[in-house]
Amino acid sequence: MTSNIVKFIYKNKIVEIKNPDTNETILNYVRTKLKKTGTKEGCAEGGCGACTVVIGELEKNNIKYKAINSCISFLPNLESKQLILVEDLIDKGELHPVQKAMVNFHGSQCGFCTPGFVMSLFAMYKNYSSFKEEVIRDSIQGNLCRCTGYRPIVAAAKSLNKNNKRDSFSRDKKITLNLLKKINKRSIAISIIIKNILHLNQLMS
Repeated sequence: MTSNIVKFIYKNKIVEIKNPDTNETILNYVRTKLKKTGTKEGCAEGGCGACTVVIGELEKNNIKYKAINSCISFLPNLESKQLILVEDLIDKGELHPVQKAMVNFHGSQCGFCTPGFVMSLFAMYKNYSSFKEEVIRDSIQGNLCRCTGYRPIVAAAKSLNKNNKRDSFSRDKKITLNLLKKINKRSIAISIIIKNILHLNQLMS
């Protein structure tokens, strides 16, 4: 990066991290800086999914949601994106439809892996209009659970087909889109500068 500032969206506000530690993981930032401990550290190798968070990326005039392993993703990866944590799904004291489904279908036992599953299913919920078993299993393939056998989690996900798909993120979509467009202009400028530098280096070599 040619800038010493990372800008991203959190709770519909632009967050700036000046002089970020490029070796700091998103997981460490979330737990120690934001003091949000719903996101767990399990294997610390990107294999169990307990650390799953969701990022929203600008795609044309829409937002594409992606579940990522925050234990192996570093702060600069948040540049020009929206960060969503498991704590952010509750709206005015009400559980998100994904969370309600997990409760209703007993998709949690020990609970350590639950936040990660919820976030992976949340990304699925936002990206797809219907949830076939293939889509569900693909969405949670990066999440491990030693308690449930996965059956109640899959059942919870299937039940979301009966939901109207509306949530607080749908309600605030226009605000989020405008903010993403605003900080993505900066990201495009940085990309152009980097490309020009690389091209110049090639000419001089």
